Amino acid sequence: MVREMKRNGHKSEEKEEQKWVLDDCVDYKGRIPLRAATGVWKASLFVLAVSMSERITYFGLGSNLIMYLTRVIHQDLKTATNNVNYWRGATTLLPLIGGYVGDAYIGRFRMILFSSLLFIKGLIMLTMSQFVPSLKPLNNDISDQTNKVHEVVFYLGLYSLALGTGGFRPCSVSFGADQFDDEHLEERKEKMSFFNWLTFAFSFALLLGTTVIVYVQDFVSWGVACLALAIVMALTIIAFYMGIPFYRYKMKPKENPFLPILQVLIAAVRKRNLSCPSNHALLFEVPESENSQRRLRSHTSRFRFLDKAAIVEEKYTEEKENPWRLATVTRVEETKLILNVVPIWLTSALVGVSVAYGSTLFVKQSAAMNLKISNSFEIPPASMLSLAGFSTMVFVPIYDRIIVPIIRKVTGNERGISMLRRIGIGLTLLIIVMTVAALVETKRLRMVGQEVVTEDGTKQEAMSLMWMIPQFIIIGIGNAFYLTGLQEYFYEEVPDSMRSIGMALYLSGIGVGFFFSSFLLTIVDYVTGKIGKSWIAKDVNSSRLDKLYWLMVGLNTLNLFFFVFIAMRYTYKTVLKKATDDGSDADGVETLP
Repeated sequence: MVREMKRNGHKSEEKEEQKWVLDDCVDYKGRIPLRAATGVWKASLFVLAVSMSERITYFGLGSNLIMYLTRVIHQDLKTATNNVNYWRGATTLLPLIGGYVGDAYIGRFRMILFSSLLFIKGLIMLTMSQFVPSLKPLNNDISDQTNKVHEVVFYLGLYSLALGTGGFRPCSVSFGADQFDDEHLEERKEKMSFFNWLTFAFSFALLLGTTVIVYVQDFVSWGVACLALAIVMALTIIAFYMGIPFYRYKMKPKENPFLPILQVLIAAVRKRNLSCPSNHALLFEVPESENSQRRLRSHTSRFRFLDKAAIVEEKYTEEKENPWRLATVTRVEETKLILNVVPIWLTSALVGVSVAYGSTLFVKQSAAMNLKISNSFEIPPASMLSLAGFSTMVFVPIYDRIIVPIIRKVTGNERGISMLRRIGIGLTLLIIVMTVAALVETKRLRMVGQEVVTEDGTKQEAMSLMWMIPQFIIIGIGNAFYLTGLQEYFYEEVPDSMRSIGMALYLSGIGVGFFFSSFLLTIVDYVTGKIGKSWIAKDVNSSRLDKLYWLMVGLNTLNLFFFVFIAMRYTYKTVLKKATDDGSDADGVETLP
């Protein structure tokens, strides 16, 4: 009878605990969040909306930017491609700063609001550069010169957008994922779906940006397009602000998130002459009851040198009070996490190169083809990118609602397939994309200069744009694998206090790829020009982009081999707490591949 009463009392306590979210977050009044009233989809939908608005702007401007630079500002192909990639690189490297500031100082929510204002400022400057008479570009029908003032204001607007993206992008993704409790099994599964639907939202933004926005840019004006984007962004920011009562806010760390890593490294160096104990239970760890962090890390065998930081030396009685001499196993393992993601980050750089060429050279390639579907309708070249967004939108729901549940039953993995396998499939699809692109470009170049006889006489034959469809569809399916996989990986596999920085690492890997794509173009242009005719000429018809694409096939293949080598030896993050079906905690070690 007594046992039964204790058991019922324990169950009632568990049910009471499940009413509240007991991780390191609070509601908008600084209280422990009520699970039913905060977080999950009721909160993350606001984040998805404002994130989608920001992506519509990014894709709408970025996808057609190379056409604007070549047609309005009269830059040659190589200069325009490099400038687009520099801007894209800035939008993906600046998040390293924004993510750090958001995690360490002002919080993710405040960083999103502040960055949104910078973003709107950039859109206003772009709008002014199209409507204010002294800032407008010169009429192409009158002169092929450029208005330098217009060029300066235009670039200032673009890089204000890059600054806004630098804070907005890493913090919005991590803030959206923060709305799901890792210690609650159902919410944790929903968070896995969140990354899939985030990719869906971004793909819908890509579809709108490369169809509606690009069409307005090409057939109405860039000014109207920028004005519309500014209005949409302002409305979604207001909606995001209205979601304040529903959000869960992660508490800011009490210290710089990089400081514990530095302390672990110094402590390990100080004890470099000591031998690690064979029993890792002898390493120092603060008991859970004294630990302010909810999730303790279990010991792993990688980077054993760092374990020396957790060795307790008897001769230093004050050691436990000095984090520069003694670190906990949890802090050692979090340092290992950062070192563990570096090889994966390196592989993501070449993904950025392929993404860069897909949004620049593929668009210029499309512009040199027959864009007419009928006598009265012509497809804007940049709108071909919408096919990638459309194929991702079709594939993501199928993957999330059909494929994952089936694979989950077969493998027993909550994600269906592990994050690294998902990324590996995406890298394989990148090789296929570049192979198809090389074959299509080879065929297109053979048709350049050929004439066909029509009712109106002879004219130059142009390859149909329909030949470009397969590579854009494969890009879209690949996005659902490698981009979603990389986002989820860099959110999950970094310390909990550095998740915005983790998203910034994901973006910076792609950003380094954008810069490397420009560097690769310059090197290829220089080397091929020295030994013969350069592969990169003033226009696509005079260039040999097919050979550049075959070079990318080789580089992506080597990248895939390196990735597989790393993945086969990879150890996922482990924790000492495990969520059960009802969300309650159980003792043990948990690995989330």
